Amino acid sequence: MTSIPLNPPRPALAPSRVIALVGLGCLALIAGAWFFEIVVGLRPCKLCLEQRLPHYAAMGLAAAGLVLARSPRLQWFALLGLAGLMAWSTGLGIYHAGVEWGWFAGPNDCGGAAAPVAAGVQDFMKQLQTTRVVACTEAAWRWLGLSLAGWNALASLGLLGLALLGLKGTMRG
Repeated sequence: MTSIPLNPPRPALAPSRVIALVGLGCLALIAGAWFFEIVVGLRPCKLCLEQRLPHYAAMGLAAAGLVLARSPRLQWFALLGLAGLMAWSTGLGIYHAGVEWGWFAGPNDCGGAAAPVAAGVQDFMKQLQTTRVVACTEAAWRWLGLSLAGWNALASLGLLGLALLGLKGTMRG
């Protein structure tokens, strides 16, 4: 007679699933950033825009990893790249949140996103009067004491942990 274990071991997340989850997490963060920019009307500063770069790269790497990385070795490299990108994103988020809290000096050229191109001189003059420069030192929005930069740091740290967990799983398998 065969006995069934009460607590069967959980299968580790497949590397392809971890790659997909990190890519989808980055997609969700970018969608959130665009939501706050387009719907809520929060204009991003230079550091806000810079924080998006690792997520764009991670979405591309995750898509390529899902399509091309069929061997465990290639999946390992994809996860290593994703972990590196999420470490970069975590660092950028911590730095930007630190600039907002006054812990670090921000960049001297932090002025925000470019305004739409003016159709004529009068439109240009009107833009000069109404354009608000977005400073990296001011958090435009906070929730539970954290700005969007702080939330990005936490989310990126979680995605970094997920990518590292996937790396650990590929080393076992």
